Amino acid sequence: MIPSRPAAASSAPASSPSAAELIAWARTEGRNLLEPEAYQLLTSYGIPVPPHRWVRTPEEAAAAATQLGFPVALKVVSPDVLHKSDVGGVVLNLTTPADVKDAFPRVETAVKQACPQARLDGILISRQEPPGTEVVVGTLRDPQFGPAVMFGLGGIFIEILHDVSFRLAPVTPEDAEEMMREIRTFPILAGSRGRPAADLRALRDLICAVSQLAVDLPAVSEMDLNPVIVRPTGLTVVDARIMLRPD
Repeated sequence: MIPSRPAAASSAPASSPSAAELIAWARTEGRNLLEPEAYQLLTSYGIPVPPHRWVRTPEEAAAAATQLGFPVALKVVSPDVLHKSDVGGVVLNLTTPADVKDAFPRVETAVKQACPQARLDGILISRQEPPGTEVVVGTLRDPQFGPAVMFGLGGIFIEILHDVSFRLAPVTPEDAEEMMREIRTFPILAGSRGRPAADLRALRDLICAVSQLAVDLPAVSEMDLNPVIVRPTGLTVVDARIMLRPD
């Protein structure tokens, strides 16, 4: 569950808002979903996200990190920053409360310097997930054909290899399995050269859940879950962007 929105931001719906409330709230402010809100929406569809807290001060951040367990990642929350890493808005591998307290103002300063007009709505602290294979799952909405789902290797590979597959939603489990096997780099997921195989069943379920979300919520114009860390057992979405259509 996402905690109450930081006081620096405008008032939020009641705790555990529905998808409709999250979207209506964002549209009222003329923005897309913030990452904590995206996490809330994904969780409502059974999509795993890391344990996290939305905080507003270094002291709250340190306390949240201690509660979540180290190491943690720290990310700026802002409706005006699309690529957080590009503006110094992400710090990884923080291992002590002191590290978290030190990183908090550094991130805010870096973002303000890079994007002076950006509104800062606090910081997202999340438990850092163990390594695995990185994939991307996303959606886009065609004016004629409706929502489509995309799958491929994530992280830097999507930009370098452009190795992705698409299906129109709704996607069946059989469609999802075909999408995975269509990409040229599928042997990486299946396990090769001593690498363990990724949890293909969890990936299939994720693709289907993302497809259902896109079908259920026509207000969502685009979704980008990248990276999704897939392990031999289970997976976690560690970065999420959800864009909304104009009201």
